[in-house]
This record gives sequence, C-alpha cells and structure tokens, in this order.
Amino acid sequence: QVRLVESGGGLVQAGGSLRLSCAASGRTSSNRITGWFRQAPGKEREFIAAIAWNSDLPHSANWLKGRFTISRDVAKSTVYLQMNNLQPEDTAVYYCADHTGFGYTVADFASWGQGTQVTVSS
Repeated sequence: QVRLVESGGGLVQAGGSLRLSCAASGRTSSNRITGWFRQAPGKEREFIAAIAWNSDLPHSANWLKGRFTISRDVAKSTVYLQMNNLQPEDTAVYYCADHTGFGYTVADFASWGQGTQVTVSS
C-alpha cells in the first residue's frame, strides 16, 4: 500500500502561484503513475495531470493551457504541481493519487492522499 501526503495548499490572490507537493511512502515502485486531481464544492473530482515514474513523461488535461506543470523528484519520492496565474475558479481541494495500471480517470487510481485546500481570492 502506498501512502500519499499532500502539502503546499493555502490562500493566494488571483494571479499568484503555489507549488503543491505529494510525498509517497510505503510500497512504492518505479512502475507507477502519480496524478493530481481537484474537487471544487458541488463539483466532481477532475483530472489535472499525471506523471510516469519510470519515464518522467507527463500527461495533462486539455483545459490546463500551460498554467500548471507536474514534475517529480525520484530521490525524494515526491511529485510536484506548480500552479501559476491562479484564478478564483481554481479554488478546490487538490488530491494526489497513484496507481500501477493505465488510465487517468478517478476510477483508475487506487491510492489517494487526504487532499490540500487551495483558495484563490479575487
């Protein structure tokens, strides 16, 4: 079982930036994918981006348009989500998730962190 812990959320003004971290521990392996999702109040959880640990290849949602960037640090077993030019509509709980299979939907990911709140004020 992989344990995921998110950090880095907080309150930021519109146009600002945050970097979220997702630290993994437990039964980790190189053959896995770690992704970021977010869920705003009253909305479904949506995919943001994911990265494959053995290839460092990122996969991002079409709506991102370059504002968010995913990366990983193998030595720290940590995945990051750099978020720039944040807007009030980015306000949500951000989750990281992990799996060793295929796909980028909520149902594809087996392990989830507890989430970190991001609030963007106008």
